[in-house]
Amino acid sequence: QVTCIEVVEAYVERIKEVNPLINAVVKDRFEEALQEARQVDKLLSEGPGDDCLEEKFPLLGVPITVKEAFSLYGMPNTSGLVNRRNVIATSDATVVSRLKQAGAIPLGVTNCSELCMWYESSNRVYGRTNNPYDLQRIVGGSSGGEGSVLAAACSVVGVGSDIGGSIRMPAFFNGVFGHKPTTGVVPNDGQFPNAHGVRTSYLCTGPMCRYAEDLEPVLRVMAGPGVSKLKLNEKVSLEKIKFHCMDHDGGSIFVSPVDKEILQAQKKVVEHLESDLGVRVQRVAIHKMKYSFEIWSAMMSSKDSEGQEAQRFTDLLGDHGKPVWPLWELMKWLVGMSSHTLPAIALGLTEKLVNLNLSGKAKLVSMGKSLQEEMEALLGPDGVLLYPSHPTIAPKHHSPICKPFNFAYTAIFNVLGLPVTQCPLGLGSEGLPLGIQLVAAAYNDHLTLAVARYLEKAFGGWVLPGKV
Repeated sequence: QVTCIEVVEAYVERIKEVNPLINAVVKDRFEEALQEARQVDKLLSEGPGDDCLEEKFPLLGVPITVKEAFSLYGMPNTSGLVNRRNVIATSDATVVSRLKQAGAIPLGVTNCSELCMWYESSNRVYGRTNNPYDLQRIVGGSSGGEGSVLAAACSVVGVGSDIGGSIRMPAFFNGVFGHKPTTGVVPNDGQFPNAHGVRTSYLCTGPMCRYAEDLEPVLRVMAGPGVSKLKLNEKVSLEKIKFHCMDHDGGSIFVSPVDKEILQAQKKVVEHLESDLGVRVQRVAIHKMKYSFEIWSAMMSSKDSEGQEAQRFTDLLGDHGKPVWPLWELMKWLVGMSSHTLPAIALGLTEKLVNLNLSGKAKLVSMGKSLQEEMEALLGPDGVLLYPSHPTIAPKHHSPICKPFNFAYTAIFNVLGLPVTQCPLGLGSEGLPLGIQLVAAAYNDHLTLAVARYLEKAFGGWVLPGKV
């Protein structure tokens, strides 16, 4: 009904209109994108039949955006690190290459937190990204630019990555869909920083979008040959899913209590599933979830099976130079002389503390492995767990520093290797997005994607900012 050039022009104009407010797209490639759109229209006017093109280019002409941590040829690839401000990508990350080969048209790259290790997307290279529902609120991190740009209707699909909730928190705070696939299915190559050692089992690359139905086709393209490990062709009967529900983590001393409004939204989901599908949602209390933050921290800093140490964050901050001394950086930060953000400096300090208690760390790693077995047994081949995405709705800027461990609600599923779909549930009383995590056993991504499509119909999915 419309030409590709019309579609791309519409998105370019939308970015120009709202980006000055949200600061999500940090570098655009509009001229190249418009040229690529013309080529798509040319191909459609003279090419073979539609069916042939659809098979070869499933995302033909679809405008996308890419987290700046991923290599996109000709675009910056700093990950918010001042030392890398002159780094320009000379190739495409594997997933970016696959999306382009499928016909997608990248519009530009989006903001993230410094070195992708914090849940507010702000850094000394590009500044801070704002939430389209309330500019005084955070967008989450580290794929926060993607969450913001999608929520503001500036892109169709986003490329995100997630080692502690970096797809799901921005998707939650910005009221869009995000999927963290089963570990090891979608390649992580071509992003900075990439995972090393044990962390290669925790980092996941996945799709973010406004509409639930877009998750699966994009996941197929991102996964490439690895998609055969997933059961995406299996038909899902929602009535046969065994639903489980947990309201909170059990009361961790490190994490805020879950907001009443988030609990209420989850309760509505349970009631709707039971009344509409005739299923019984089983309430569960998994005791070890109370130690989610401690388990994640211990497993993130543990050695891999070959005895290789996890890469230190302070080494990454130095980026091939001398490792950063976090205490010295803190002193510099206090007088406005540091090129690093306070959360990055704080992470460098806590990293040193984690390694002081080695016997305690070993116990937590063991507890994590036991929790993984417990969760896989609970979910089995047909189970889905409903779990809060975060204890609070999108916080105000800077406030995460006072609640640094609230990301534990998403992080625990990275070290457990489970697929999770973040699903929006409309807006709360303050006009900010609500949502829920849908979790399944490994390689059962098809179950969470199916439930997300169902809940989108029931609860409305993404809501245009400013509409209410």
